[in-house]
Amino acid sequence: MKKQWILVMVALMTGSVLTAQRVVIIGLDGFGTEGYKASRHPNIDKLVGEGVLSLATRPVMPSVTLPNWTSHLTGSGPEEHGVTSNGWTVQQHELTAIDTDKEGYYPSIFKLLKEEVPGVKTAFYYNWAALINSTNQKYLDEKAFQYNDGYDSNYNRACAFIEKNKKQPQLVFLYSVHTDHAGHTYGWMTPQYITAIESADSAIGVFIDRLKKADLYKDTHFMLITDHGGKDKGHGGVSMREMQVPWAVTGPMIKKKGSIDKLYNSNKNTALVIAKIFGITKVPECWTGRVPGAIFK
Repeated sequence: MKKQWILVMVALMTGSVLTAQRVVIIGLDGFGTEGYKASRHPNIDKLVGEGVLSLATRPVMPSVTLPNWTSHLTGSGPEEHGVTSNGWTVQQHELTAIDTDKEGYYPSIFKLLKEEVPGVKTAFYYNWAALINSTNQKYLDEKAFQYNDGYDSNYNRACAFIEKNKKQPQLVFLYSVHTDHAGHTYGWMTPQYITAIESADSAIGVFIDRLKKADLYKDTHFMLITDHGGKDKGHGGVSMREMQVPWAVTGPMIKKKGSIDKLYNSNKNTALVIAKIFGITKVPECWTGRVPGAIFK
């Protein structure tokens, strides 16, 4: 935190412009590597082609939604954060986390940023109601839920939030469940599931174009993440169709390497990558993820 304040003071005294760190997380639920390879997504391709892409990232087990999104945002696995099912709430759960804040939540990247980065703004956009249950909402400046699997309004809200707070550090979490629900309803790898992925790509393209027009693209770090894949009409097992997912990061601090076959990676690593982008060198001791090798310049 002291380092961040020193940078701010130097910028003020010298009159120089201090570029605010900005990370936008684009999360698509149930977006397995198999679906990634079978669908057309030119906007995602263009985005991740400017950074690092892993198609062999492993979800945590169980390959279920809330445990994995919690792992992304807390740098830990279910054995540490205690979220082992989609029914977890802070009031009712079976496994006790190894560490919590005073409200009973495992420490998240939102908590870390609020405590270590002066002026940081955080936002959480989602369309699956239970997703936010494992996050202490007091560390969020804005949150919005869109009903009926919709995501267009949340993409618009995210753009407005980024533009409004463009001079401040930001972490924006932009999530959609419609891809997962297409898998559950019609089956993974069905035409309807593939269409859901391609529709998400179109929305991402509009989102990116808007940021470019506002001159907010080139200094933004983007992450593309998911929780699990699927097979037939479900997930939760240990098959490769469920346990192999895409994971990508791009931005000013990231090498331009494209797809990397041997990037040993887990959903537990996402929060640590975000922390490093924001210049935080000391993460919570209870976090067990790591920064994958060779992705930073």
